[in-house]
Amino acid sequence: MNSIINNFKFRLILAFAGIYIIWGTTYLAITYGLKGFPPFILSGLRFLIAGSIILGWLCARGEKPNSLTNWYKNFIPGLFILAAGVGLVAWGEQYVTSTEAAIIMATEPFWFILLDRKNWSKYFSSPLVVSGLLIGIGGLLLFVKDSLFNGAHNNYGGLRFTAIGVLFISSVIWVVGSLFSKNRASSHSIFMNVAQQLIVGGILSFGIATAAGEWTTLQWTAIPTKAWGGLLYLIIFGSIAAYLSFIWLLSVRPPALVSTHTYVNPVVAVLFGWLIANEKISATQSWGLAIILFGVILTNSTSYSVSKRTKVRFRPILRVLNRVFSPYRHITHY
Repeated sequence: MNSIINNFKFRLILAFAGIYIIWGTTYLAITYGLKGFPPFILSGLRFLIAGSIILGWLCARGEKPNSLTNWYKNFIPGLFILAAGVGLVAWGEQYVTSTEAAIIMATEPFWFILLDRKNWSKYFSSPLVVSGLLIGIGGLLLFVKDSLFNGAHNNYGGLRFTAIGVLFISSVIWVVGSLFSKNRASSHSIFMNVAQQLIVGGILSFGIATAAGEWTTLQWTAIPTKAWGGLLYLIIFGSIAAYLSFIWLLSVRPPALVSTHTYVNPVVAVLFGWLIANEKISATQSWGLAIILFGVILTNSTSYSVSKRTKVRFRPILRVLNRVFSPYRHITHY
C-alpha cells in the first residue's frame, strides 16, 4: 500500500482528479452551504478553518509564519483571490445556479490575457489567441443572453442581472490577484503561502460579512444538515485538498497543463448540478458553453508544444487566421 501511495504517477492522478473534479463540484457545494449560511460568513468559515488547519500542521513541523513581509505579500491574494473573488461567487450563487456560475468563471483565461499587459505583444501576435478571444466573447454573449431571459431563477428579477455582472467582476478580481501573486512571490514555502492566504481571506470575509450585516441574519440553531455538509466539503476538499493539489501540480508540471482544469470544471459543474440538484441548462446555454471552452483552448494553444507533423496539418488554417487577424496586430503598440 505504501508503495502505491508513494508512486509519483499515482499522486499525479489524484492531484489532477482534485483540481478537475473537486473544483468543479465546489460550485454546487456553495449552493448547499448557502441554505444555512450567508455568503461571506460561509466563505470566512471555509477559508479561516482550512488555513488554520494547514498552518497548525506546518507549525508542528517546525515552519513558523514570522515574516511580516510575507504576510503582506499573501494579504493581496487573500483579498483579491479569496475574500473578493470566491466571496463574490458565493454571493452571486444566491441568484444564479451553480452551473451558470461555473461557466461564467471559466472566462478567467480571457481576462488573464487582457490584463497581463507585459505579454500583450506575445498574445496578440498570435492569430490563435486573437481568434480564441473573439470566439470566447461570442460564446459568452450567447450564454449570457439565454441565462438572463430564460434562466431558472428569473423570479429574482433585477438581482439576477446584478449577480451575473458580479460574477464577471469576480473573475476579473481573481485574475488581478493572481497576477499580483505571480509577480511578487513570497519567500515562504508554497504550503505556508496557501495557509496565510486562506487565513487572510477568512478574516477579510468576516469583515465584509460584518459590514453587510450578515451576522444579524445568521441563526446557528436553524442551519440545516445540508448546509453544514456543504461547508465541511468546501473546507476539506475545496480549500485544502484541491487548492494544495493545484499548488503542488504547478511545481511539478507545466502551468499550461495544469490550467486545463479551466476546461473541465464547468463541464463537471453542469453534470453534478444536473444529477444532484436537478439544475437545467438549455440548448442555447450548452452551445454557449461549448463555444467558450473552444475559445479558451485556442487562447492557451500557444502554451503547448506541438509536433512538426501537427503544425504541417494546421498550417493552411493558420494562414487563413493570419490573414484575417493581422490587421489588428497594431493594438500591441499601445
